[in-house]
Amino acid sequence: MTQTIEQMLARWETDEGKPYKGKLVDERAYAQDPTNIGCMCAQGQALHLIGGMPVDEIALLEQREADTRVMEIFSIPRGQAILLRNINDSQDGAPAIVITHPDKVLGDQAQAVLTFFRYIDSLDNAGWQKVAAARAAARDAAWAAARAAARDAAWAAAGDAAGDAAFAGAWAAAFAGAWAAARDAAFAGAWAANEIQGASILEKDGKPLFFLSIFGFKTVAELMEWAS
Repeated sequence: MTQTIEQMLARWETDEGKPYKGKLVDERAYAQDPTNIGCMCAQGQALHLIGGMPVDEIALLEQREADTRVMEIFSIPRGQAILLRNINDSQDGAPAIVITHPDKVLGDQAQAVLTFFRYIDSLDNAGWQKVAAARAAARDAAWAAARAAARDAAWAAAGDAAGDAAFAGAWAAAFAGAWAAARDAAFAGAWAANEIQGASILEKDGKPLFFLSIFGFKTVAELMEWAS
């Protein structure tokens, strides 16, 4: 069975196509009924229906490799592919919106957050070393204060996108997307994503984007210029 991306996204809203939760594929359920793709999670369905990967290969796939292949299928940043599986595995997961309406998951600064995800995807080892060095140069007190400000601003700004869920989603996706970097650098990426969500509030309060500046951008506008 093959489908277009549009058909698959629409199918996710049906009982038959509602993605499985917890792992890429339930092999036992698939063996019992190979026509019911509901035994695969959102990523598993994308890999099988769009990517053409056999179910036995999907079952053996490591999660980071699955993230990589899914980001390629949808032409999205790694953080968005990670967000897809995180939302899929949540209790009331509605994974299609991660692709079709990411603002409903990340808030009104979704495109800027996704641009940041693309930026961290572009960093090589030298780039991450620069981020780690910038983190090492930052005072712990400043780091703690900026972290609290980013959390509060992201939560408030993403209120229409369920506040805490939007905050947590962006943080987790950015951190997981940067997992290969040094621990502190990955944390900086996660908090930078939250700063982007709450940038308008932070700027209104006269607070600098502390974490985003570690990545070389003083403002969200500078980040967006990088993508243009």
